[in-house]
Amino acid sequence: MGSELIVDITKSFPGQLTIDVVFKMALEPPSVLILFGPSGSGKTTILRSVAGLEWPERGVIRYGAETWLDSARGTRLPPQRRCLGYMFQDYALFPNYSVAGNVAFGMEARTGDERHQRVREVLGMLQLEGFQDQKPGQLSGGQQQRVALARAIARRPRLLLLDEPLSALDVPTRTQLRGELRNLLRQLAVPSIVVTHDWEEALALGDTMVVIHDGRVLQSGAPQEVFNHPRDAEVAKIVGIETVMPGRIMDSSEGLVTVEVAGTKLQALAGEESGPDVFVCIRAEDVVLEPVGMRATSARNKLNGLVRDIISMGALVRVEIDCGFLLAAVVTRSALEDLHLAAGSPVMAVVKAGAVHLIPRRDGAHHTKRP
Repeated sequence: MGSELIVDITKSFPGQLTIDVVFKMALEPPSVLILFGPSGSGKTTILRSVAGLEWPERGVIRYGAETWLDSARGTRLPPQRRCLGYMFQDYALFPNYSVAGNVAFGMEARTGDERHQRVREVLGMLQLEGFQDQKPGQLSGGQQQRVALARAIARRPRLLLLDEPLSALDVPTRTQLRGELRNLLRQLAVPSIVVTHDWEEALALGDTMVVIHDGRVLQSGAPQEVFNHPRDAEVAKIVGIETVMPGRIMDSSEGLVTVEVAGTKLQALAGEESGPDVFVCIRAEDVVLEPVGMRATSARNKLNGLVRDIISMGALVRVEIDCGFLLAAVVTRSALEDLHLAAGSPVMAVVKAGAVHLIPRRDGAHHTKRP
């Protein structure tokens, strides 16, 4: 087995959140691990604990054969001895330093020539040539993000920690830099942990993902696997599945199951259901809207309903439909106009059986086993 980063910690905030998590991350080959969850779930505190900026009252953090934290033995390795790069959510650039000065910060152990050479190297890597003498206030948001990232990688860290690296940017810039960041992380070949609550970032950047909520690990695995197959209703909601409803399996035949949701019957692909009680999960982008009475399609589920609400999402709109239960769909504005949809309009929602994901309903909370 290759070397691993092992995090097994408890950190309490009296009267507030108690973080109690355990997860592992392979260090060889270098990969990107996503800490994913809603704001306030404890992701940044976990990242700061890995960095040595927070001290959990209980736990162990090991990087390969090196122990960074062992509360039982009193081991607490300070941040400067962990040899890592940290990019803060607000970038934390020094406003009175130039771009070159910000990037060189923390490389005092190197000679002047070595520092200058490394600064030139990382500025070129991040497309910041010609900006070395400018101050952060003279830069765009995207350029500031690049400077913060350049500073984090300049010391050649053995672990890179990024806290919401794209959240401070506007949507067009964030979309552009998402792909650039993924390419850079692959180029650097440094194990990285990225905190985000954005599912597009998680899918674009991550090799593995740990879902965090209320200070607990709910699920871990490949991002696509977690998003497509959440282990329970709580994870399904966190990863952005818009329709999550309790249902009951009524019948099973030829690889299909019939499940009843609030009096409406749906067909889904048979899976590993352990009992009749399930949660029915449907992503909004998997719902196709058609006029009532439209020609027959190959989809198994054709649900007549009434539009309850229409919510703007920029270029897209979310349509909420009452078809015995509340079902969400996402369509373009042109599709909305073509279908003449408004609150109270009749519409048919079409969902393929393969897009209806069933999760067994379990009693009790999920607790992650410690390594």
